[in-house]
Amino acid sequence: MPGGDQEPGRYYVGVDVGTGSVRAALVDQRGSLLAFADQAINKWEPQFNHHEQSSEDIWAACCTVTKKVVQGIDLNQIRGLGFDATCSLVVLDKQFRPLPVNHEGDSHRNIIMWLDHRAVSQVHRINNTKHSVLQYVGGVMSVEMQAPKLLWLKENLRETCWDKAGHFFDLPDFLSWKATGVTARSLCSLVCKWTYSAEKGWDDSFWKMIGLEDFVSDNYSKIGNQVLPPGASLGNGLTPEAAKDLGLPAGIAVAASLIDAHAGGLGVIGTDVRGHGLTCEGQPVTSRLAVICGTSSCHMGISKDPIFVPGVWGPYFSAMVPGFWLNEGGQSVTGKLIDHMVKGHAAFPELQAKATARCQSIYAYLNSHLDLIKKAQPVGFLTVDLHVWPDFHGNRSPLADLTLKGMVTGLKLSQDLDDLAILYLATVQAIAFGTRFIIEAMEAAGHSISTLFLCGGLSKNPLFVQMHADITGMPVVLSQEVESVLVGAAILGACALGDFTSVQMGRLGHREVK
Repeated sequence: MPGGDQEPGRYYVGVDVGTGSVRAALVDQRGSLLAFADQAINKWEPQFNHHEQSSEDIWAACCTVTKKVVQGIDLNQIRGLGFDATCSLVVLDKQFRPLPVNHEGDSHRNIIMWLDHRAVSQVHRINNTKHSVLQYVGGVMSVEMQAPKLLWLKENLRETCWDKAGHFFDLPDFLSWKATGVTARSLCSLVCKWTYSAEKGWDDSFWKMIGLEDFVSDNYSKIGNQVLPPGASLGNGLTPEAAKDLGLPAGIAVAASLIDAHAGGLGVIGTDVRGHGLTCEGQPVTSRLAVICGTSSCHMGISKDPIFVPGVWGPYFSAMVPGFWLNEGGQSVTGKLIDHMVKGHAAFPELQAKATARCQSIYAYLNSHLDLIKKAQPVGFLTVDLHVWPDFHGNRSPLADLTLKGMVTGLKLSQDLDDLAILYLATVQAIAFGTRFIIEAMEAAGHSISTLFLCGGLSKNPLFVQMHADITGMPVVLSQEVESVLVGAAILGACALGDFTSVQMGRLGHREVK
């Protein structure tokens, strides 16, 4: 957030809805985080590859964390509010009440989560159309996007959900509607996950071709026919009802939202790095790759002209940084994969007990254990005989193949703590090689990337960061403000008010890993 001559005491609230929790932050006009709160949210998996959440549960969590971060603050100094969230699909009826997205008919569970892979047959049929809109998603649509999920609902829950539906929201747009009563959608959500074009709008022929002509006939009212750029001010700001829920003043500016990864990308990619002695100083912003790494990882690269990268989503115009084209690579499971490998190992109970005894997280303990067993060699050489292929939930980029599975090669009969630590290391390395694979595809298509900017939960893990530096051969820059996603959300609130004219970052401290 650019500094300037603003009077002191202007604050912005950013709310970030991730896969497993809702987080809120109070941020000042310099981009410094002053208060933070988080709360877990419920997830349901009624059957394999079906992942669901509740919009009512998520909104309640948003209210709880927002009230916490503004405690003791003069509410008149809070100027704006911004939301980001996962690109999950929220379904409401014509009166804005939740509808079930499940065979059980439980309307409380009215969100199909981003990582849900139920719509496999639908996405195959969509890809077989070879429609021209697919050029803008790397040539192949992902099962994680909204069109296949919408088609699944029409084909599987016609009476209980589809026929009653009045509104299909991306989760970030649901939150901004809940706060303002305005159903306008963010350009970020619609361009990145719904096939909307910033230049041409909706393509009628696509929806008709895939069997969702319903949207065309009602002028897209159910999925969005008013579209605003991220950071644009919505309606009359925060409604009195939402203000009471959130503990904020009615009428404050509320911004059109961002997808969570894009908020993280915004929070780091445009950062002013002068004065920190970084190798990327003086290089164009298009040479940076923002890697937002949490449950999954997203790889955000921007360009002045559109670049079509096979297997990588985009190019999307102005979807993250105004005036630039965005390409978005990704790995469907990264943090979730590391958890899966570690917690499923026979030595996990021993690890848990030893980490607890040392008052450490399990990953801090594993990192120190690897240092202990590496002896004189670099830690990376511990996996010379153990290798992981990380596509346990398919490959999002650059192979764009949801049928791929994971693999571990080099297993032995021993299952002690050393084995667990080395398997953890091999998994982290596999994820870093996946990033390198994405970078190579982007560079082959015309990107020129020289520096990685990491943010998100995994960027707090020194081993994860170092392996990305070692394996890509690129310096990694970390913000001293680790909550870049939340800062990105708060920037939106500042833009909505007009305190800042565009979504761009000011000077935040940075450090570099080589």
